[in-house]
Amino acid sequence: MVVATQSLEELCINSIRFLAIDAVEKAKSGHPGLPMGAAPMAFVLWDRFMKHNPKNPKWFNRDRFVLSAGHGCMLLYALMYLTGSDVVTLDEIKNFRQWGSKAPGHPENHITEGVEVTTGPLGQGIANAVGLAIAEAHLAAKYNKEDCKLVDHYTYVILGDGCNMEGISGEACSLAGHLGLGKLIALYDDNHISIDGSTDVSFTEDVSKRFEAYGWHVLHVKDGNSDLDEIAKAIEDAKAVTDKPSMIKVTTTIGYGSPNKANTAGVHGAALGGDEVKATRENLGWNHEPFVVPDDALAHFRKAVERGASYEAEWQETLAHYKTKYPQEAAEFERIISSTLPEGWDKVLPSYTPEDKALATRKHSEITLNALAPVLPELIGGSADLTHSNLTYLEVSGSFQKGAYQNRNLRFGVREHAMGAICNGIALHSHGLIPYGATFLVFTDYMRNSIRLSALSEARVIWVMTHDSIGLGEDGPTHQPVEHVASLRAIPNLTVYRPADGNETSAAYKVAVENTHGPTLLALSRQGLPNLAGSSIEAAAKGGYILSDSDGTPDIILIGTGSEVALCVQAAEKLTSEGKKVRVVSLPSWERFEAQGAEYKESVLPKAVKKRLAVEAGCTMGWCRYVGDEGGVIGVDTFGASAPANIVFEKYGFTVDNVVAKAKEILG
Repeated sequence: MVVATQSLEELCINSIRFLAIDAVEKAKSGHPGLPMGAAPMAFVLWDRFMKHNPKNPKWFNRDRFVLSAGHGCMLLYALMYLTGSDVVTLDEIKNFRQWGSKAPGHPENHITEGVEVTTGPLGQGIANAVGLAIAEAHLAAKYNKEDCKLVDHYTYVILGDGCNMEGISGEACSLAGHLGLGKLIALYDDNHISIDGSTDVSFTEDVSKRFEAYGWHVLHVKDGNSDLDEIAKAIEDAKAVTDKPSMIKVTTTIGYGSPNKANTAGVHGAALGGDEVKATRENLGWNHEPFVVPDDALAHFRKAVERGASYEAEWQETLAHYKTKYPQEAAEFERIISSTLPEGWDKVLPSYTPEDKALATRKHSEITLNALAPVLPELIGGSADLTHSNLTYLEVSGSFQKGAYQNRNLRFGVREHAMGAICNGIALHSHGLIPYGATFLVFTDYMRNSIRLSALSEARVIWVMTHDSIGLGEDGPTHQPVEHVASLRAIPNLTVYRPADGNETSAAYKVAVENTHGPTLLALSRQGLPNLAGSSIEAAAKGGYILSDSDGTPDIILIGTGSEVALCVQAAEKLTSEGKKVRVVSLPSWERFEAQGAEYKESVLPKAVKKRLAVEAGCTMGWCRYVGDEGGVIGVDTFGASAPANIVFEKYGFTVDNVVAKAKEILG
């Protein structure tokens, strides 16, 4: 039905819709349906509730907005442009999904300033939002005073049916309900359509009851297409409930306004097409050329600029008052949110000599975490129900629980995937908190997508992965990671460390804490490892270094990581006693080593020495980079076996005699 006259609010909502329609149509690619259906709820949220400064998207105390249904990203880009973003301009929207555009095909925080988190895979965004809300709750509990609320903002999410189908959303929302994160408000775009068509072919559960069971406050807006006051009332009611997160189910029509494609899968992930765009314009009374926004609507949206400046100025006054009255806390707060480390923080990193007791690198990790915790109050994290195996508890603090948000030990439960996405949210909240998440290395399979997204998002997260090889022993093949280190090394911007002793473990933490533009993953041993002569924090921080050397040019270079470095050292001693010249190189991190200069890399692995043997208790894939055509690898290219660790190592060839024999074979 043609709308003859439109209210200002209708003009604003249709401006969102048609920016999305026109951008997708021009790109001939994208998802117009969600922006068309969710425009009313998004408009109400951004117009009446969101506290943000379009001209300073990094203002600390802004409300965070996450579009978990990231395929509908034109909804977010339209809102950013309309409210005055200097990043998402109209030209960027016209260049939607094209090379170099600040409006890519899914929201990307590292590309588009003002996008809080990268959301692509469904369910990730709502789980990130739980992390954002945890960060807000923690910082508020730590720094707020009765007379001065320095940290006081909400995390809002729009998620869809697909997000609610994905298991990660269940994991994350279950934890959020347990924690009672009252400043987390999710608007569920209940449009009953996914790519396969009507959701009733596969998804008929009562989502509201599920969230009630999680411990959420649940509301329902039955007419999300036009009842703006009811949407606003629901958000107000959600904000009034402070001891539970809120989920507002907003029933909408996907592709609202399209005469022939609304409420069908056809409008989900494809351009409407010229004829249907014309019909939709007629149906909604939109008499404007593509990418044209009526002056009245744009002027209304742009009021956000003045509001945002006022919000920020008010907060700056609060900060100034806080700095006067609580200077010590203020200094720490400002240091943390500016991603600045305290001077001399790394002096507390433990160092070791060969005389020190042999320990598992997971134990060295525990020692290091607890050395860092007092000097790095921004360090916060925990384990997916393996605290006493991963050894990740911070002794200086209690558990982060409802009513105890100031504490730093997070209890994720058996929720590896959600743990990953939550840690990403914590890291991206202010780029100051340093979260860590821990489980067994083999269970990175459960959370690989979150690890990948931490790398893509340039999030400073520390992944603490223990039980790193067939050295796990009796638990057998299901729990023994074989291919995992190799597969993790394949992820761009993920720094993987497999340390050989205490010094290398400290080095891994040093690199991780200083790496503000990406995550670091530590693969740590269950079994005790000797502290090696020649290892040091400084050397291991380079990713690869000469642990022991021969007089003159070596005949062969033995290269190891983790528990196998000590094996290389013992084999080198035996080979040396037989007159061979042997260099031992510890290579705990390929990524860090490759980041060094060519001269340094040549000094460690000279091209002239072509006889090389790599030893690692995992998949041999990728080692050709370092051993070349004339070298070899002792590794594991099958699944492991259940037996005591020493027996498993022996059966798979990780013995001094086998390393010596293989080295002699290479030497010919």
